[in-house]
Amino acid sequence: MRLGRRGRRLRPFCRDAHLSNRTCSLRLQRVLVDFGSESSFDRAVLRVKEHYRIDVPRHALYTQTLKHGRAMGGFERSQKPRAAKELLTQIDGSMIPLMEPGKGTDRRKGKSLKWGEARLCSARRPGESRPVYGASRGTCETIGLTWEHTARQSGWTLQTKVFGVGDGAPWIADQFKNLFGAQGSFLLDFYHVSEYLAQASSAIKKTVAGARRWRRCQQGRLLGNRAGQVLKALEQGRKKNVPEDPVNKAHRYLSEREEQLDYQGAREAGRPIGSGEIESGHRHVIQQRLKLAGAWWKESNVQPMLNLRVLRANQLWEDYWQTIQN
Repeated sequence: MRLGRRGRRLRPFCRDAHLSNRTCSLRLQRVLVDFGSESSFDRAVLRVKEHYRIDVPRHALYTQTLKHGRAMGGFERSQKPRAAKELLTQIDGSMIPLMEPGKGTDRRKGKSLKWGEARLCSARRPGESRPVYGASRGTCETIGLTWEHTARQSGWTLQTKVFGVGDGAPWIADQFKNLFGAQGSFLLDFYHVSEYLAQASSAIKKTVAGARRWRRCQQGRLLGNRAGQVLKALEQGRKKNVPEDPVNKAHRYLSEREEQLDYQGAREAGRPIGSGEIESGHRHVIQQRLKLAGAWWKESNVQPMLNLRVLRANQLWEDYWQTIQN
């Protein structure tokens, strides 16, 4: 329609539906982001057509998914969580496939493939089954800020006692200490410690049965907070001037982290001694979408997708769309 012979064009439907040419309604955007967050973009296009009988270009679904993924970064509930007396928190990294495009007109030529680490953290109150997640592809300092935000969303205050579990990566313990200080108590993941002991046991004992008995003996000592006896047992089997000897590696790994081995205290308080919670989180928050077979991600697209996956895992999907609609 045109207003007058030479007047401006008028599209009543577009005006009433708040649409313009070649755009998506808010409801359609939600559908596209919903499918794009769970399936590959090609598969998501097919699912939209199957469920809604709408032919959507792959580029439109791709664009809408990443656009809202960027907007979801740092999104939180308007209502502040109540203060927590104690928090259980974990953090770990997961490798994801990355792609760097080549140069020139056809950027598919000369592209390089590599793996990069995406870091995921979680925090919850004791007794709760659903933690709050945070994720970042950035530096250790960036994930430290994400970890702080995640803890605050779980109710962390300056009076909260924080108990953390993680593997022996130095950046984890450093970030935990910088963030929580005297409020925090960090525990070395028992499974990772057991891996070091298993490797050392094969070097100390000649038989499989003997190695198994030796490893279980040292595990029992650790669970009883007798790390000194474990270090003494490792000391007896060490090979001098062989840094890569598994016994030397186990001895070094434990001796540098003796203050992180209070397994008895954690078990008596009913707290976890392993990082299985965050390992499970990696599978359903990050890897389920970002490690699909054959998928390689541009660096600029990783963080938006992490934002999207974290928002869904934190049960903020409805809150986000209500905010956008209002």
